[in-house]
Amino acid sequence: MKYGFNKEIYTALEAITEAQKIAFAPILFQAIICLKNKGILFYIDQSGKTGINLEELTKKVSLSSYAIELLLDVALSLRIIYKQDSNYILGKVGHFLLHDKMTEVNLNFSQDICYQSMFFLQEALEKGEPSGLKVFGDRNTIYPMLQSLPEQAKKSWFDFDHFYSDHSFPVALPHIMELKPKHIYDIGGNTGKWAIYSAKHLPETQITILDLPEQIAVAKENIKQANLENRIDGIAVNLLETDILSNHADLWWMSQFLDCFSTEQIVHILKLINRNMHDDAYVCIMDLFWDRQNFAAGALSLNASSLYFSCLANGNSRFYHSKVFYQCLNEAGFHVEKDIDGLGFGHSLLICKKR
Repeated sequence: MKYGFNKEIYTALEAITEAQKIAFAPILFQAIICLKNKGILFYIDQSGKTGINLEELTKKVSLSSYAIELLLDVALSLRIIYKQDSNYILGKVGHFLLHDKMTEVNLNFSQDICYQSMFFLQEALEKGEPSGLKVFGDRNTIYPMLQSLPEQAKKSWFDFDHFYSDHSFPVALPHIMELKPKHIYDIGGNTGKWAIYSAKHLPETQITILDLPEQIAVAKENIKQANLENRIDGIAVNLLETDILSNHADLWWMSQFLDCFSTEQIVHILKLINRNMHDDAYVCIMDLFWDRQNFAAGALSLNASSLYFSCLANGNSRFYHSKVFYQCLNEAGFHVEKDIDGLGFGHSLLICKKR
């Protein structure tokens, strides 16, 4: 099995060490947040290969020597830093915590969106609803309230969402250009990033965003700023509550959209599109599948992120195994004409048509 999930990989000593990391994970996570926020890792990084001692750090960081030394000891235990004589030096893990954009957006998303809410994970799994969302407000799903989240939480949510999609757009677009679409429906177009990006590269193509009213309002403002109002329009719609869609498009695009729904809802949306689309139109789905990642760390990140969907987003969705999407597409009357992996940071593109 891919990633070695079909066998034990640890010795007993390694296993008990991993168990302790899990047992103290929430505490250690907050220590890392402190190490970053207070600049301790930054100053260690700035000191280079020679490192920096506790006395020098105390002069630079607005914490007591007690607090700094405590955080440094945690960082040593986590192999974030290492120590030579009396000087602390940044390790490879510390380097990625400071300088790797993917790690940064994941860390901020976990802290600002998920951390407090995850206390209610078990309740969410038992009830099948986003019980952790109560941290931010009283709604059934997170999506209508994205624009009203606290500023830092909103920034972290959109940074997380856009980081992965933005890196996939440039490598996905050539596959879309080959289909020569005249009119694209961007389903779940969010803030309009894909619509704006594709409009700039497909000058003969009209684009219509279909999303919730709150997202359409934001997208329209971004479209106006991009001076693309003559090329991109928006339709406010909840795809779970409508039976009819206009059918002007010859390409229906969904990027990181269907993973926001349960399998039953995915089939419902796909059947809705199937009923309303032209027979020769394409459906293009770009999403993240945990079984298609090149490394086990990628699969871990997606499965961990799926807990966000369970606890905060809507209580019943996740990043799926690719076979699940194939089953949903088949049930909704589609077949996959082309299946492309390795786009951006682990995206896959499914180009589909009616059976």
